[in-house]
Amino acid sequence: MSRSYLTVIICFLLIPGGIVSAQTISSKLVDAKTQKGIPYATVQYGEHQGVITNEEGRFSFVLDQAVADQDSIYISSMGYQKKGFTLAQLQDTIITITPKAIELSGVYLFDKELDVDEIMERVEDRMPTNYNKAPVKQRFFLRQSSFNTMQKMDIEFKKSTIAELNKRLIDSIISILPRNSAYYTETLGDYYQNGEENKLEIIKAAELYDKSNEGSMEALSDKMEAIFRANVKPDSYLKIKSGIFGEKVPMDSILEAEDDTDELEDELKKPEKSHFLNNRKYILSEITDQFFGKSKLDVAKKLHRYEYELLGYSELENQGVYVVGFAPKRGADFKGKLFVNIEDFAIMRMDYENIKTIKSIKLLGFSYQELKYFGSTVFSKFDGNKYQLKFMNFTFGRKMGVDRPLKVIEKNKHVKGRRKQNELSLALDLVNYNTEKYELVVFDADQVSKTAFEALEEDETVKATYLSAYNPEFWKGYTIMEPNQAIREFVVEGE
Repeated sequence: MSRSYLTVIICFLLIPGGIVSAQTISSKLVDAKTQKGIPYATVQYGEHQGVITNEEGRFSFVLDQAVADQDSIYISSMGYQKKGFTLAQLQDTIITITPKAIELSGVYLFDKELDVDEIMERVEDRMPTNYNKAPVKQRFFLRQSSFNTMQKMDIEFKKSTIAELNKRLIDSIISILPRNSAYYTETLGDYYQNGEENKLEIIKAAELYDKSNEGSMEALSDKMEAIFRANVKPDSYLKIKSGIFGEKVPMDSILEAEDDTDELEDELKKPEKSHFLNNRKYILSEITDQFFGKSKLDVAKKLHRYEYELLGYSELENQGVYVVGFAPKRGADFKGKLFVNIEDFAIMRMDYENIKTIKSIKLLGFSYQELKYFGSTVFSKFDGNKYQLKFMNFTFGRKMGVDRPLKVIEKNKHVKGRRKQNELSLALDLVNYNTEKYELVVFDADQVSKTAFEALEEDETVKATYLSAYNPEFWKGYTIMEPNQAIREFVVEGE
């Protein structure tokens, strides 16, 4: 045996575990009868490891060799019987499961048959103790899909005493503003919660959108600033009026921002901060606190505002659950279903949708309406004895409008005669519809000590990677929720 060959063998033996490989499993889960994708099903490939199918039934995960040796990978979804698949079966591009009603009679024995009011009383009594309140670390993947549609954009030119601020410029502004836009943000990281405090470590993130929309707006802003600099006196101020309202704005605050030189130099020495971290923390705080916090969804916090109906029984994560329908009374906003654990009376899943406009404001030409708010929330114990958030998807749709005159008036008290120097007068009639869709998957959750939480330092310079087109290689080697067709086909024209 040659020395080089012997060296290779020794090196292999000295590497712990030999060579550990991993493989990516990708497939689509469909209903055997309808051949339609099954959204938000659970694919469990380890004792406490799993992923959620996307809205089309697609899923993907990275499987370590140690896990790959197990007998089966289990797939479960509400309305379908849990089914095990071998690793070889999951190599197919499409796998099917069959709908089946789950009968619990003979499996769960009740000391006393409870009516729906008694069930909900126990839910309310055990709410404080069923859910984790200790500091926790959650490995998560969050996808935010934002859509804007300018349903109406009428800007009528009335008057201008500045030659460059003319009807032609206003028409060009209207042509630049996008009527439809989509913006996708994907984030993988660790989210730490300790009461009302939270911290975030971002592992990887991507932003997918058309950068030219931002570029056109920046170019327009630069052009407007140049016009004001050329035509407005340095000691002037602007009076911005819309209807009966007016606000005085110093020109210095718009065109100049003079900072102390020493302070500016000190700031330049610091690492550049990114708004991305704080923005993601805010989003995570809002949606993870949706169940118990001060959100619009009040079903679990104000049970007395709803009427309940026991619809039957089912199974979720190998646990028997009551299926309880709810509808509003006393002015509540939502209807849907609760899936309540038969043994500990925890709400394991909530499906909800608003049945009326949640908020509507019209005042002096301004309008704001919250029209859509629907989704699902799922809780799991992971490997602890308290429930924690496992999965959430919800959609929030709102409409905003402005139908008012707008005047920008330059005034100068140091000029003889009239203070009024220049004026731009417009009539605005704008309606924008915005939809925010959030999909959050928690892959794992572990309790952490308060000391570890307090010692964690966040990286405020972290940024998302900009993508002008979907790139399947970006998340290679990471387990995430698969993108839908719209994201897979997204591409910025001309790039």
